[in-house]
Amino acid sequence: MNQQKPSPGLSRARGPSVADTLAADRVAPPGPLLEESYAFLGDADIPCSRYTSRQFADREFDRLWSKCWQWACREEHLQEVGDNYVYDIGPYSVIVVRTATQRIEAFLNSCTHRGTRLLGGEGCGYSRAFSCPFHGWSWSLDGQLRDLPGRWDFPHVDDTSHNLRQVQCERWGGFVFINLDPEARPLGEYLEVLPEHFRHFPLDRRRIRTHVQKVLPANWKAAQEAFMEAYHNFATHDAPNGANTQYDLFGKYVSRFIHNIGSYSAESLHDYPGDKWRAPPLSENQMLQMLSVFGLAHDEVPPGESARSIAAEDLRARLGEAWGVDLSDVSDSLMLDSIEYHLFPNMFFFCGITVPMVYRF
Repeated sequence: MNQQKPSPGLSRARGPSVADTLAADRVAPPGPLLEESYAFLGDADIPCSRYTSRQFADREFDRLWSKCWQWACREEHLQEVGDNYVYDIGPYSVIVVRTATQRIEAFLNSCTHRGTRLLGGEGCGYSRAFSCPFHGWSWSLDGQLRDLPGRWDFPHVDDTSHNLRQVQCERWGGFVFINLDPEARPLGEYLEVLPEHFRHFPLDRRRIRTHVQKVLPANWKAAQEAFMEAYHNFATHDAPNGANTQYDLFGKYVSRFIHNIGSYSAESLHDYPGDKWRAPPLSENQMLQMLSVFGLAHDEVPPGESARSIAAEDLRARLGEAWGVDLSDVSDSLMLDSIEYHLFPNMFFFCGITVPMVYRF
């Protein structure tokens, strides 16, 4: 049986699109979620060496990680003056420290005498000052050389030239970013649409609930690419809404996907194997049962309603009461959907309420 070959970059899943689903929601989404910014960038294979070559990894450390903005920690890690966070990326190590009530700065985690590492492994700490464990040189929190033993033997040392090497440091959304390139453009430019889009769902109002860290036997790009698509949804998550997802590109550094949860169309599964969820199609009550993992008040869908709208309404009521906030105007999409913004090279921000994760690879 002959089948028409899909058109590169133009083919779409059958059934309602993400935009169709959002348009039908009871509580409409904020403007940024209605924007569409798709571009086809090609479908040529990427050489496996990009994931396995030590030479290519070295090029990344030289040309990428040393020059791009990357989040080091959250502001919650640095609540008091002297609180610090060591951020390691490959051969580079940076100390991020609160130097004053309203000021956070970053420095290379390296003694300016012989290059000894000043603070230990990655994570939180507290210091009144920084001291080298090798020869005892010390610096104030703002990186100024404070003391060195046997100063009489260092007439050639100019204190200002031996301050800790400062690293660019800026904040957005409660995250603290660093950039090892002194010539890098400001973070605000690098973030492109993120500040405007996240004005509708501000990340600086959120706090760390759980931190999970895993070491994976894979290249960082291969690991994160699994979270840049929803094609795996049917097989991996055993979910009935297939791979129908909206993908957007905003500028050079920001991309996004919106994957509806609680929506369903048997038509969108027309070319999936077997008849699961397609013959017969799922009812709205069956869809609601699948969403019961969210802890819903309803176990049946009232006439004229959808499982998606009932689930969103139940979540607004339950979470609003639990958190002591009014969620009545929060859209169905923000309550349910997997909405993921990716900031190059390795940062993921989810703006939804029920899926409020952030990833860094």
